[in-house]
Amino acid sequence: MSECKRYDTIVIGAGIAGLYLASKLPKSMNVLVLCKDIPWECNTFYAQGGMVTALDEQDIPFHIEDTLNAGSNHNLKEAVEILSKESIAVREDFVNGGMKFDLDANGELLYTKEAAHSTSRILHAGGDATGRYMHKFLMEKNIHKLQKNSLVYDLLIEDGRCYGVRVMVNYKPYTLYADSVVIASGGIGSLYQFNTNSRTVSADIHGICIEKGIELKDMEFMQFHPTVFVNTPYARKLLLTEALRGEGAWIVDDDGKRFLFDYDKRGELASRDIVSRSIFLYKREKGKKAYLDFSMFEEDWFRQRFPNIYKTFKNLGYNLPRDRVEISPAFHYANGGIACDIDGRVPGIKGLYVAGEASRTGVHGANRLASNSLLEGAVFAKRCADAIVNDGNHLPCELSFEKDYDTLLHEANDKKYKHKLREIMWKDVGIVRTRQGLLEAKNFIYDTKSKNIGRLLELRLNTASAIVQQALYREESLGSHYIE
Repeated sequence: MSECKRYDTIVIGAGIAGLYLASKLPKSMNVLVLCKDIPWECNTFYAQGGMVTALDEQDIPFHIEDTLNAGSNHNLKEAVEILSKESIAVREDFVNGGMKFDLDANGELLYTKEAAHSTSRILHAGGDATGRYMHKFLMEKNIHKLQKNSLVYDLLIEDGRCYGVRVMVNYKPYTLYADSVVIASGGIGSLYQFNTNSRTVSADIHGICIEKGIELKDMEFMQFHPTVFVNTPYARKLLLTEALRGEGAWIVDDDGKRFLFDYDKRGELASRDIVSRSIFLYKREKGKKAYLDFSMFEEDWFRQRFPNIYKTFKNLGYNLPRDRVEISPAFHYANGGIACDIDGRVPGIKGLYVAGEASRTGVHGANRLASNSLLEGAVFAKRCADAIVNDGNHLPCELSFEKDYDTLLHEANDKKYKHKLREIMWKDVGIVRTRQGLLEAKNFIYDTKSKNIGRLLELRLNTASAIVQQALYREESLGSHYIE
């Protein structure tokens, strides 16, 4: 039997949502942050563009309007209002805590603009390294125990109460009990053949929630980033931040034509769903490739503003900003997720909470507004931490959960089925969908679940099934869900 331990709060995930939430829990609490791999192997670390914040009280209505417009007004307006109104306090919390955002020549915070924003309101750090700067900052501020190499493979739920988790730590199973459990495990990126996500983001916890009867909402709204370099052998493809287009980069075809204006008058600065779909359709209809063109930038400025992109592509043999880079859309962000209230509580399960990309707060609607994700992770993590402190969850003294899966996590053919699933999700449940394609994906998932597979693959299939099923239910196109 696995070893047992007890905590006040267990946080699953060490990205911005998990770490910021933990920072808001008192030092007197016995808190454990579980990290699936090494701490910086998370989507927060790879975030390039920045973090949105309303510039001031006057900008709040405009930020709200931009978010609702990008989300096709499928958003939960109350959540959007909370996001924007509380963004200023979050910004001040980071700045006063010592987070080094980029500054202008006068020492003032520097803001950039991205697609579908009506003004420049996006903070950045290290040029194009906002995520890694924020992650490092939060890691250094962390006051609670953080445990690496910890894979959660079950939630201990019984009679409407969460009692803890089953976790594999360095290949050894443990049962961890907690008064409160927070899911901050990120999205579902590894389900797709082409994605920009960390290798750890594989939809395991979503799959467990389906097993437990916990609702996933808006799963048909998967967001695809328009500008990604996919010609690499690695699962995580190379993101080219939207801030490049915000600063003036173009998307062109083989002949140098800025073809996006054929689809939307905003061109490169239309919302992500429109830009991704336009690239996909143009390549299919015209048989041409798409490129990101940086030739309007001075090299010294580009190297300073986007140092990591400059260095990464230099190592690949590109001379930026002189050379164009071939691009493709790729999966980037899950707009939907685990259903919760505006304080992160999972309905019907006492002691269980969710924050960050794993959650469906209702902020993003049918399509996420650029760079709202880091902000959402922080704003709703803070609310979730407050709820945990105020809810006063306390477990009974005697606990016993007998069922375990520790010998069944993997089976021999799992890797083959996993790769096939990723190909099918990209082809049939991607940027442009058809009912026939969705039904073929549904059949593959159903057939694979009947085979001899390990638990982790079964959890992936659970989540993939939810995406496909909700896409089938929504028969009309909306935002990032496009039915042909």
